[in-house]
Amino acid sequence: MTDLRLEELSAATIVAVNTLGLKPGQEQFITPVSYAAAAAVTPAHTAWQRVILDGDEVVGFIHGHFDADATQEEFRAALWRINVDAEAQGAGVGTFAVNALIDEARNRGVSRLTVLWERGEDGPEEFFLHIGFVPVGETPYGEVIGAITL
Repeated sequence: MTDLRLEELSAATIVAVNTLGLKPGQEQFITPVSYAAAAAVTPAHTAWQRVILDGDEVVGFIHGHFDADATQEEFRAALWRINVDAEAQGAGVGTFAVNALIDEARNRGVSRLTVLWERGEDGPEEFFLHIGFVPVGETPYGEVIGAITL
């Protein structure tokens, strides 16, 4: 995985993104990417959606959200979702993508990025903690609110 790059989500890449594979047990923590794309029919300045490619192969997807006017602080600058193909997990793809989102946040003058996750075996908690997110609260539904100071 040395030829990683980002590309905006498009009609040409969404099918490949929707067919990213998961490791057994991960499906309970993820909804199809098309749900995120549909939910992101918002002004372009708030949704930051990128496909992660290794060469010409789609290996992941990341969706960041920026809305300085959001009433809840955890939604002002957030990592809404990240999907990395099962075959590419553990090879630095997710770290590459989150670091790109962090760079985008810094470029926008953001000083704190948040993410929500569910705890559980095969869940994303270990990854988010490894990246540097720190639990700072919990949603009414029991999801962890994590934050990283930029």
